[in-house]
Amino acid sequence: MSNIIFRALAVLALGGSALTMSAQGWPAAYNGVMLQGFYWDSFTDTQWSYLEKQSDELSRYFDLIWVPQSGNCNSNYNQMGYTPVYYFNHNSSFGSESQLRSMIQTFKQKGTGIIADVVINHRNNLGVGGSWVDYPAETYKGVTYQMLPTDICANDDNGQTKTWASQNGILLSSNNDTGEGWDGCRDLDHKSANVNKCVKVYLDYLLNDLGYAGFRYDMVKGYSASFTADYNSTAKPKFSVGECWDGTGTIQNWINGTKVNDVPTSAAFDFQFRYRVRDAINNSNWSTLGSQDMVINTPAMRQYAVTFVENHDTEYRSSTAQQDPIKKDTLAANAYLLMMPGTPCVFLKHWQAYKPEIKSMIEARKLAGISNQSTYLAIASNAKYYARYAQGTRCQLLCELGDTQSITLAGANATKYVEILSGYHYKYLLSKDAECAWISQANGEFTEPFKTKLVAVSQTDGAQIVYTLDGSDPTATNGTKVASGTELTISSSETLKAGLLVNGKVTDICTREYSFKAFAPHTATVYVQADWSPVYFYIWDSNNNTQLNGNWPGKVISDKKTIDGADWYYQTVSINKNDYYFNIIFNAGSGKPQTADITRVTEDKYYIAHNNGSNITYEDVTDQMTAGIQEVVVDEPAADAQVYDLQGRRITHPSHGLYIQGGKVRYSK
Repeated sequence: MSNIIFRALAVLALGGSALTMSAQGWPAAYNGVMLQGFYWDSFTDTQWSYLEKQSDELSRYFDLIWVPQSGNCNSNYNQMGYTPVYYFNHNSSFGSESQLRSMIQTFKQKGTGIIADVVINHRNNLGVGGSWVDYPAETYKGVTYQMLPTDICANDDNGQTKTWASQNGILLSSNNDTGEGWDGCRDLDHKSANVNKCVKVYLDYLLNDLGYAGFRYDMVKGYSASFTADYNSTAKPKFSVGECWDGTGTIQNWINGTKVNDVPTSAAFDFQFRYRVRDAINNSNWSTLGSQDMVINTPAMRQYAVTFVENHDTEYRSSTAQQDPIKKDTLAANAYLLMMPGTPCVFLKHWQAYKPEIKSMIEARKLAGISNQSTYLAIASNAKYYARYAQGTRCQLLCELGDTQSITLAGANATKYVEILSGYHYKYLLSKDAECAWISQANGEFTEPFKTKLVAVSQTDGAQIVYTLDGSDPTATNGTKVASGTELTISSSETLKAGLLVNGKVTDICTREYSFKAFAPHTATVYVQADWSPVYFYIWDSNNNTQLNGNWPGKVISDKKTIDGADWYYQTVSINKNDYYFNIIFNAGSGKPQTADITRVTEDKYYIAHNNGSNITYEDVTDQMTAGIQEVVVDEPAADAQVYDLQGRRITHPSHGLYIQGGKVRYSK
């Protein structure tokens, strides 16, 4: 069955069972994989428009993508969303509300749900001309919603808020916080009828207006789990997961606290799973993986365990914010994550760094049929190595970690498995009853030739592989027959299909699509028509965020070109690698207005920018400036040439600027 048909059936199956699943907090026997689509300060990589551009690739591997809190935080600059201000305004650091809606809808059409980050433990104030207990009045569907000072917990900030409020004649709630406090914003009193009403409308808006598939609740230890039960029983999300940053017992108690009619309404992140992986790797003791976590400790809880090995709070951010990262063996950590039961959540930075390997791991997981309720068994363990298999609906997936060369499988296990993937400190093996063909290199776009291995996973000795490279289905008479383990070198765009050949019959065709994109070094020039002076360009690139124009605010741009009678400031950057790009902010100087981040520039761009005194807005007019253009050439036109301006009007010899001749844009000095 092709990947596309399989995915379509999966989407239909999910949609048909959504009503029964929604009351369970997380679906039973769920075989999906989630991506955390951001990291700390991922303002370039998590732009809604950029995520949407990757939808074909991401939706092929991820069933859910968790994105940052998308509500406006009273600023479109450098806000991760964890100090929310607006519930119904979703223009954020990651893009406009229209871009958010488009991204959510595009993924939804491809069978991937977007998970909203819901931050309702606390809320920030308006911050402009008001006090720290002022909240915006927002009108949605003709009804105005506004939180009040009386919606703030009485003991917020250990009583400091109440002291300040009393001095200013302001009343807070009479109710204390029902969970842990946090002094970054005002803690909301969820016992308040007004808070309850606002939150429920907000959640309905996220699901049924913006189109999110479910929720990731931030800091759920900040308020009683009973409120999550109330909110979810009203909103009925298909997926709900809470950030209960604690030990296994506390996490399980929180999940049980979300029950309605004795059924949990939310899953939770399995932090102990993450800690076990971190300790095993950082302490070079793989036997630590045998310790208790939520997936291991209570089989009944596996359905509600969302596993992970790194996130935005644990990752290495900088030399001054080192956090608590995994220090090595990132691929081995992901190999373990993606073979275990629970719902695995892959970290964006890991996906970006090891995309081909993680793709193949996800393919192996789904081929084996591993779900969030699968069983497992450890079959080898000591400080040097660890081996454990998970039982899927089709076969077993065995993961070996650490010094894999020292692992010797004994008894029936010695001949039970076939190796399909390997890398530093990890191996994947499938049990032979899978009866399938396997292609080691996952789908993707490539710039250089690579090798991919064809493997016959079968209980029949000497089973072969039949493959084709033209997209046709291999049969006993169509394709090339090779032994299991044969490596192919792929150097051009191909559709590789491989089938298992047993007793003259080809079954279980595996398909991979490979494309090649040649890269030619070039330059990219950014032009801006600005109504203020001086104009600064602040530029940083994808090479470890190297600043091309120095520290903020960058440098004053003096280079200008006159195009069609207008002056355009410009700067040119060399693009010397396939994955290289740069980002830019136009600004009026330090402490003065600026644009939002303009990200991932790799080609000539044209912008018209306006300084309104508080910020700088801009419009991308590249399409208008380059319509019908094939390339730009710097030269002078021939005396008898037919020359046109950028509006398509026939002109005589241009004195300077851009003109069109023969389908090319030329620049006359």
